[in-house]
Amino acid sequence: MYIYKVGVVGAGTMGAQIAEVVSYAGVPVLLADIQDTLARRGVESVRAIYQARVDKGKMTPEQLEEKMLLVTASSNLEALNDVDLVIEAVSEDLKVKQQVLHELDRVCARSAILASNTSALSISALGASTTRPGKVLGLHFFNPAYAMPLVEVIPGLATDSQTVDDVVGFAESLRKTPVIVKECAGFLVNRLLSPYLNEAVWCLQDGDVSTKEIDQEMVSFGMPVGPFTLLDIVGLDIALEVARILHRSYGPRMAPAPLLEALVKAGRIGIKAGHGFYDYLSAEESGRDRSLEYLTQQVREHSRQKSMRWTRSRPLLAMVNEAVTALQEGVASARDIDLAMVAGTGFPNEKGGPLHFADQLGIDHVLQELEEFRESLGVRFWPAPMLRRMVEAGFTGQLAGRGFFSY
Repeated sequence: MYIYKVGVVGAGTMGAQIAEVVSYAGVPVLLADIQDTLARRGVESVRAIYQARVDKGKMTPEQLEEKMLLVTASSNLEALNDVDLVIEAVSEDLKVKQQVLHELDRVCARSAILASNTSALSISALGASTTRPGKVLGLHFFNPAYAMPLVEVIPGLATDSQTVDDVVGFAESLRKTPVIVKECAGFLVNRLLSPYLNEAVWCLQDGDVSTKEIDQEMVSFGMPVGPFTLLDIVGLDIALEVARILHRSYGPRMAPAPLLEALVKAGRIGIKAGHGFYDYLSAEESGRDRSLEYLTQQVREHSRQKSMRWTRSRPLLAMVNEAVTALQEGVASARDIDLAMVAGTGFPNEKGGPLHFADQLGIDHVLQELEEFRESLGVRFWPAPMLRRMVEAGFTGQLAGRGFFSY
């Protein structure tokens, strides 16, 4: 099915960015929200993204106006009755999203595809709130949508294969890189990124190392920003909520670091609050009883964890181990897992993604390090069973000529 017109419900940051991406590809888009002022504000956000392109000399003012002709606003969902695809980008609340999809099911043409931009919620549960679950799926853009190439396409239990094919083709027409992901908590990128970020917090909590030292070492490894800089940008409250969702689904290996919970409780939730792992306010404004040093010391005393030597292997192998577990479960292929992590998180391209990186290290070396971490740090580092099978079969990576990939 060719998609001639798209609707976006929710004119906030992500909704506006998605509308810009769609209009930039030359497809008309209707941006809807519950209030006319919110919908129009979303359209102005789209204009601001285009204006930034003009300011950088990447498009002309005339081209900006041509693109803006493709973007309209509405506070009435009934206006979406002629769209071929609608993408909801409302708040990350299952009941709210189900209500929106229930309404869209009523007003949209029977042929229309209903997509959700959720980053973690059940697509199957969302589809069940409609009379067309076969035409419901996840279409997860990454922030900022106009710059990030990756989109996750997540079918629910009832999603038709034709719906998946149509949306993959549409994503490619937007010049995006779609990766089909089996439905699971956190989908793919967040499921692998969260253990990496969480383990960095554990390292800070139980090691003699600073946020700056950890960030600098991970940037020197090749990540675009350090884990604490990224957490401050994303918001510690959001990161903690994702960690809790994963913990509920996958158990003890995903337990949120106590320091992350302590910082959120103290209101240190990142740039938007003026302080997170870094301070963007003065010491007086932050309050000394909520300083990172004070909170870290409190958590250390309570946990009684012995000091551990910092090594970047801890956050990296937490990500690698989860990538192997996701591969075991058939969440995505080895190629798509690595592609998603390079395109979605900036994992260094020369290292090829977490599974290529494991092949470079040697699967036997990865297994040995995980076993050592498991003995000293517990269940978080219990090796994925596939690793042991690979080592026993001689699939030990690049030097052996075969691992997760063939060489």
